[in-house]
Amino acid sequence: MLLAEVAQATQRLADAGVPSPRTDAEELAAFVHGVKRGELHSVQDSDFDARYWEVIARREQREPLQHITGRAFFRYLELQVGPGVFVPRPETESVVGWAIDAVRAMDVVEPLIVDLCTGSGAIALALAQEVPRSRVHAVELSEEALHWTRKNVEGSRVDLRQGDARTAFPDLDGQVDLVISNPPYIPLTEWEYVAPEARDYDPDMALFSGEDGLDLIRGLERTAHRLLRPGGVVVIEHADTQGGQVPWIFTEERGWADAADHPDLNNRPRFATARKALP
Repeated sequence: MLLAEVAQATQRLADAGVPSPRTDAEELAAFVHGVKRGELHSVQDSDFDARYWEVIARREQREPLQHITGRAFFRYLELQVGPGVFVPRPETESVVGWAIDAVRAMDVVEPLIVDLCTGSGAIALALAQEVPRSRVHAVELSEEALHWTRKNVEGSRVDLRQGDARTAFPDLDGQVDLVISNPPYIPLTEWEYVAPEARDYDPDMALFSGEDGLDLIRGLERTAHRLLRPGGVVVIEHADTQGGQVPWIFTEERGWADAADHPDLNNRPRFATARKALP
């Protein structure tokens, strides 16, 4: 019975425009029945839980899957998420992968890392987990987001602070090996084209940044330059439509070298990197 219900739910979600209807129907079935997705076949017909149709109805309304289940998966992490915090996206995993490789290549014993606009804490926690001797600091402005961040970083090595990313961590000026951020970068003019899951549920503060979407990135360029040691690296995620624009913010005149764009797993420009020039 459950597999038939999942098939029916898949069709309902597809009709509602949900981008990954089969995956979501299976994830919600697993969530409601307390099993892993690969164990759905083990649920007996007699154990079918009618609450499944309640969560399917919520997903039909384009409420994010992660808000319904209360969890988001990011690299090797399971994070708590919900209203008020940006839900981490798969494309950011490749940004973090590049950053991890860059830090390892530095051959620094205890690399100092700063995550600006940390949101759920996904980036900071992934770096702390995968670069074992790193010292990771993260900042988030929104009190609503911090409700979730604090839950996620509890018991970790991440130093979490509340504040504006543009003025954060004056105590670390000139010492940081890597600055990383997934800031808001959607142009205000693009509001109507944003997927309902993001537009209606993610906080505006985490999505939009001025007419061209680059307002905060321009501010973070100065923050990164202030924080980094000479030779330190900045990694900034951006929209795939902003490829080529962001590296131009990190110019030689402003003290940068090797500014470049990098593709995500779909080969779309996804993040820019630059190195603080040596004196």
